[in-house]
Amino acid sequence: MSELSIQQLEVAQLIVDTLGLDETGPDAIELDAPLFNEGLGLDSIDALELAVTISRTYGFQIKSSDMDNVKIFSSLRSLAEHIEKNQKLASQEAVLE
Repeated sequence: MSELSIQQLEVAQLIVDTLGLDETGPDAIELDAPLFNEGLGLDSIDALELAVTISRTYGFQIKSSDMDNVKIFSSLRSLAEHIEKNQKLASQEAVLE
């Protein structure tokens, strides 16, 4: 298992806290393991809960109509990368305002 970056560990902790995965520590979530089905075992309701928490925590929305949702929620790595990218975009937009 590869070591998680600070951002990835933060997102892993968000997953654990949001979904009440108390028996799973954030460092137990593998970076590239699937979050759904055979991986962490999440379902569509879990994805919705995560999307709401991400919106509240990071200030941007993951819309249910986004065609990239399957990719975004495919692993801890992809979710953390999506959050980081959107945080940078939000910061750039704030500077331009």
